[in-house]
Amino acid sequence: MGKIVRQIAPIFLIIVFLFAGISFAQKTIRGKVIAIADENTIIVLQNNRQYKIRLYGIDTPEKRQAFGQKAKKFASDMAMNQQVKVVVYDIDRYGRVVGMVYIGQRCLNEALIQNGFAWVYRRYCKESFCSKWLGYEQEARANRIGLWSYDNPIPPWEFRKKK
Repeated sequence: MGKIVRQIAPIFLIIVFLFAGISFAQKTIRGKVIAIADENTIIVLQNNRQYKIRLYGIDTPEKRQAFGQKAKKFASDMAMNQQVKVVVYDIDRYGRVVGMVYIGQRCLNEALIQNGFAWVYRRYCKESFCSKWLGYEQEARANRIGLWSYDNPIPPWEFRKKK
């Protein structure tokens, strides 16, 4: 059964991607943020279609972790009810669009790192700008901003593993 699921999952995601109204040639979504689903996922409304957007290249604390709720509030304060441009990078295994979210010239993904509300998700952040983001993370860490005000914050991927 598991083998069959692994074989059809990529086909299913492609179908979801196509029915969601995004072609592989279309690399952007423009719309209004109508919800903050969690610490690193937002809902964008474009032409009466809702897109669940997972922020590319970052991972924020889980809601039950220190700074999880603060990360969500920061994202909400910055993006809620705003017109955004989402640069699409991928579709994840849950069918969410994975992308960079821009409010004007400001990048939400980057702002979360700079303000100490997210780690660079080294496992998935593979673009050339990720090294710049690592510098922002180091700077926030050095200045003890946000989650870096704690001595040894637990990365969310380790927190999830323990559950």
